[in-house]
Order: sequence, then structure tokens, then C-alpha cells
Amino acid sequence: MMDGTIGIIGGTGPAGRGVAARLAKAGYDVVIGSRDAGRAAEVVGAMAAPSEGSIRGLSNDDAALADVVIVATPWDSAVATVKALRDQLAGKIVISMVNALVREGRELVPIYPSRGSMAGQLATVLPASRLVGAFHHLPAAQMEDLASGLDADVVVFGDDAPSREVVAALINEMPGLRSVVAGTMSLAGAVEAFTAVCVSINIRHKAHSYVKLEGLGN
Repeated sequence: MMDGTIGIIGGTGPAGRGVAARLAKAGYDVVIGSRDAGRAAEVVGAMAAPSEGSIRGLSNDDAALADVVIVATPWDSAVATVKALRDQLAGKIVISMVNALVREGRELVPIYPSRGSMAGQLATVLPASRLVGAFHHLPAAQMEDLASGLDADVVVFGDDAPSREVVAALINEMPGLRSVVAGTMSLAGAVEAFTAVCVSINIRHKAHSYVKLEGLGN
């Protein structure tokens, strides 16, 4: 098990709460951050109390002080949010789970930012951090519900191989998840855009499906 705390910047939404719940179940101490620390505390207070690790609701600045930091903000505010926290995030593994998506009718469609992906955008404004992408294709409600029977694969990418492996090992400790290292940041745009397919399928079929890659072995 990795030492230290894990912070989730912008973690009060369903996706951030789901990741926090499973990290705490794995025994980690988690800080859910928000622009409004009171809002974060309120959200954490409404969550089921973890039986293993801990979850606290604090500010984004507090979350950025953790040993490993996850970015879970809405895509259109992610760059500005992490840019303001650049000094706190220097030298750390920063995990981007941000997807740039917009809704059109019953579908979500991807938006491709100037760097080709949100992970690429964040890497540009955090040159002293080690950017890794993960947690993109997961159904938020099933993530937060630890009794949902979730058995999902999490695609991991990033240019720094040791950081990728740290994140992959962390994911493998989280109940119901298995990490699958895909490769470098060159795959970020494709990985993020596929989230639009996953969400659109779930909207159309009123389901909570997720990615499971067969044939890889254990």
C-alpha cells in the first residue's frame, strides 16, 4: 500500500465521490476538495462513513497538499483550477480523470482541446508534475455504491512509466477495479473521447455499463 494521503481536487461531484469511496475502502486517507471548503464538508458528511480509511471535505488548496492528487473538476474549469495550484502540485503524481464532453440530445460528444486532450492541457500547465490519466470510463453511481458489484477495468496512460505503475498499483487496491496500462500520453485523446461512447450507451439503454477488457489474463 502506498504511503500518504490522496487529494481529489473538485471531488464533490459523483465521479469524485465514487473514487474517494473506493480509495477509502482500500484503506487510504482521502481529502475531497472544493472551491468552497464548507461545501466539501457538507458533501462528505452526506456520504456513507468509510469503514477502513477516511474521507475529509476541505478546500482545493488542502487537497493539493496531499501526496498524490486527482483532478476531478469539470473540464471547462480544470486548467484554471490546477494552474492556481501549480506550486503545491510540483513534483507530485497528478491523476487526470477529466473528460471534455458536451451533451447533444441523448448523446454526449467529445471536445478536443488545443493539446488534443484534457490530460495534455493539464500537463502543459503543470510541467513540474507527473501527469497520469485514469478513471475515465467508470459509472459514478456504481463507484460510490460499494455494494454495486462493480467489476471494471481502468485504462491508465502517461509518459512517465514509474508514475503509471504507481497509479496502476493504487487502482488495483481499490475494490471492484483492475488497472490496464495502455501506454503514453499520445493515447489520451482517444481514451478520453471514448467516455462519450460509454456515457451515450448508458443514456440510450438506461444502464450502468462499464469497460471490461477480456483476454489480458490476471
